[in-house]
Amino acid sequence: MERKEGERMHEVPACCSARYNLALLACFGFFLLYALRVNLSVALVDMVEPNTSLAKNVTSNVCPEHSSTINVPRNTTGEKYSWDADTQGWILGSFFYGYIITQIPGGYLASKIGGKLLLGFGIFGTSVFTLLTPLAANLGVGYLIAVRALEGLGELCIQCGLLGLLHWNAASSLVFHMQLSTQKSVPWRPMLESLPLWAIVVAHFSYNWTFYTLLTLLPTYMNEILRFDAQENGFLSALPYFGCWLCIILSGQIADYLREKQNFSTVCVRKCFTLIGMIGPAVFLVAAGFIGCNYALAVAFVTISTTLGGFCTSGYSINHLDIAPSYAGILLGITNSFATIPGMMGPVIAKNLTHNNTVGEWQMVFYIAASINLFGAIFFALFASGEVQDWAVSRLRNCTECAMETARQTMASYAGVISFQKLLLSPFFSAFDSRRLATYWGRVSYFVMSSQHLLLAGLDNY
Repeated sequence: MERKEGERMHEVPACCSARYNLALLACFGFFLLYALRVNLSVALVDMVEPNTSLAKNVTSNVCPEHSSTINVPRNTTGEKYSWDADTQGWILGSFFYGYIITQIPGGYLASKIGGKLLLGFGIFGTSVFTLLTPLAANLGVGYLIAVRALEGLGELCIQCGLLGLLHWNAASSLVFHMQLSTQKSVPWRPMLESLPLWAIVVAHFSYNWTFYTLLTLLPTYMNEILRFDAQENGFLSALPYFGCWLCIILSGQIADYLREKQNFSTVCVRKCFTLIGMIGPAVFLVAAGFIGCNYALAVAFVTISTTLGGFCTSGYSINHLDIAPSYAGILLGITNSFATIPGMMGPVIAKNLTHNNTVGEWQMVFYIAASINLFGAIFFALFASGEVQDWAVSRLRNCTECAMETARQTMASYAGVISFQKLLLSPFFSAFDSRRLATYWGRVSYFVMSSQHLLLAGLDNY
């Protein structure tokens, strides 16, 4: 739209704009994603038979059971499974066996068939396999692990589909499609030799170790150690993620304010927020293991630990776009591949360490998570960068030249139809919108954990 000289650019409305509508739909998509992912973590507490060794040895290592004055109706016909701690660990981690396989293929499919179709097939497939979970559990552990792995295959399709929708831009697609053959190949070697990239990999891996440990095992800790019943367990397991959601929104605004108003460098903001989001949770997670049976303080420390982790969404989580905006999707696939490993290993290791479900065993689980968090924070602080890397600059320059040439061709063919100025600037507008949308996605995606646990808390009682 042409503007008169001196007229201010029309600002995007804060409500009912296409960007916010897409962000809202993405929020519901991620709500379904995490609901399908986490439901077994909550349900598993009531699916397995009580730990007989724990029932016979209720000592000072285990908190006394809470006395509830509310008679909650229970499903007495539900089958109980005699799965030991090791088996439970494999079941909880099996989702990520399929999830890690589709990191790169998922992004490729999104670029080929479009985000909308990939998103639809992903949600449909994952929903079907979730419905088959009870049947698979009755058939045997192997079937259940296979079904959960297939759910993981579908869930990354949901993520890639949503990211494909967020990244799509009509003008930039026109520009880059016409000159696609002239673009340079991906600089894999300099990319993989880049320390700033490995700083993100280490930080992402370290953060996810703690995140997935709590995501899959927090209901078990609440039930076996703090001895909350199923109703209390559901709501209290949701509380940390509600705090994380609030922190994500607040930290995003603070990060933007520091960079835009206070002239803080990008690398300074990324490092500071990552340090807060990884060292803070480590401190409070270790502290939670040493407060004994003080239920209120234990829940408070776990909540604070998870809440502070929200700062990382304005730290390492968005750093891909800082160092290589043209390759941000590839970098996310690389870092997320490594960051999926904690989801596979964490529950298995934690369950192997907590055969007797004593406070001392869970302290060791928290020690390991906190140590990995500290290492990741220090590594990121030493080697992270906020500048576009040399191996990514050539791609940006090449894309700009392609855009200029395409603009000239388009002006000759469609004079008066497409504005040269808008077409020429479309790559820059696209990069800006992609960064803003990626930021909105990061801030909004973690919200789904809170809503997921709140819903499951009520459903788990029947």
